[in-house]
Amino acid sequence: MSEHVWLLPLKDLDDDARAVKLGEVADVELGEGQRRFVGDPLRMMLMGLEEDARHPFVIDVGGSAVGVLTLQTGAATLAGWADDTSVWLLRGFLIDRRQQGKGLGTLAAEAAVRAAEKLTAALGGGQAGVVLSVNEENPAGQAAYRKAGFEDRGQYLGGDAGPQRTMYRAF
Repeated sequence: MSEHVWLLPLKDLDDDARAVKLGEVADVELGEGQRRFVGDPLRMMLMGLEEDARHPFVIDVGGSAVGVLTLQTGAATLAGWADDTSVWLLRGFLIDRRQQGKGLGTLAAEAAVRAAEKLTAALGGGQAGVVLSVNEENPAGQAAYRKAGFEDRGQYLGGDAGPQRTMYRAF
């Protein structure tokens, strides 16, 4: 397993570096059925660049994109959380199908919690942790989040792709 993943905040990169990383994101491959749960990685990153509440990150290993994720404020109820302001929503999280099974998802989830804590300190939002929803048909994803310290907070039925598990980790 790789010892380091880097979360590259797309909004902080200069135009050239951002263009390179977005080109790499365009080459990320989804596993069978994964698009149903996460959507198109490049589209998610571009949407994240346009919205103030979204903070898109490229998951980088060894100088290459291996996945993406977005941290979003004001949207935690989309994962079955009780309110939109007390936590960050982790959404659109995916690892390239060719890189799955190496522990990168767990490392990236841990890094996302650290990034959310830094964003809270920098922006003064007062969030206390990170919430996400993971499909009940994705036991590998659930296991990776548990390894990253996320706790299962129960079933959520509000998602488009069937029953979800709401998972939470405090800073």
